[in-house]
Amino acid sequence: MKSRLQATGLVCWLVLLLATLLQPTEARAHAFAPSLLELHQQEGDQFAVRFKQPTVRRSGSELRPILPTSCEAAGPAQVEPEGTGLVATWSVRCADGLVGQSIGLQGIADSQADVLVRLQWSDGRSLRHVLTAEAPAFVVPAEESSWQVFRGYGLLGVEHILFGFDHLLFVLGLVMLVQGGRRLLITVTAFTLGHSVTLALAALGLVHLPSAPIEALIAFSIFVLAVELARRAVDRESVSWLSRSPWRMASGFGLLHGLGFAGALSEIGLPEGDIPAALFAFNLGLELGQLAFIAAVLILGKALHRFEHAVLRPDASSWVWIRQAHVLAPAYLIGCLAAFWTFERVLG
Repeated sequence: MKSRLQATGLVCWLVLLLATLLQPTEARAHAFAPSLLELHQQEGDQFAVRFKQPTVRRSGSELRPILPTSCEAAGPAQVEPEGTGLVATWSVRCADGLVGQSIGLQGIADSQADVLVRLQWSDGRSLRHVLTAEAPAFVVPAEESSWQVFRGYGLLGVEHILFGFDHLLFVLGLVMLVQGGRRLLITVTAFTLGHSVTLALAALGLVHLPSAPIEALIAFSIFVLAVELARRAVDRESVSWLSRSPWRMASGFGLLHGLGFAGALSEIGLPEGDIPAALFAFNLGLELGQLAFIAAVLILGKALHRFEHAVLRPDASSWVWIRQAHVLAPAYLIGCLAAFWTFERVLG
């Protein structure tokens, strides 16, 4: 009976983790999902086009820019790798300009990722717009409203946290370590404050750090948390500094994660006229996505607990094994993934 209950707990937690975190394997740990389409006016009716999309993307998906019918290519596209993506560049002549014309992307629904469109005119005007599966095209307005900027960057923030599997693993570890209540609220708030500070500083250009070591340290922070979870599962009487003050650990590691968020935000840039609103909206989107994930984990965990009580009816001695299984299984899975990402990012 005891071994059967332990195995059930392991299977349930693994299914929970695999269903919520391990999306299709093409999605790497911290790949920023949105692609970027840029049109920059050179002179007259000539525009330089730059289209960047992630190298690692959903299998079978193919994005294709749809420019206004009045735009004609002035030459073949040049494609080359850049960081974690592929960049295609070419020139077009748009006889009727861009204002009032439709720009879109084919294949957004298959890729399950949004696309940021950035337009830049020679007189200094600029515009940003987010294309989604529900709205894969838009008509270029004369100028973008503040609400459109706020909404677009908020959507990008939500998407980034929900596709940032390493960040979600860290948040899941915090939920498991603190296990609900007021301490969880304080710990998650500390993590939020930590990454909000460094996100703002880096996005505003006040802090400049290379992304490669930051990404490796983010993965290592997850590994440290996984080790603490495994230790707690084996010896609940032992109390470490991480267990006594999880909010300090969360705020410290939050500073690292904020730099990771800033690296993603730097890929798309901030609108010059609405930097505060865009930065606030992106950070708000991160928090809303994070809170939605925490709520889902707590609800599923409570449902699993009720299932064990109602269906399995374990005796008191069996709960020790069940508790260990519920913590050890995800702790080892999180630790293995974090260790792999750490070595991958260091060697890469």
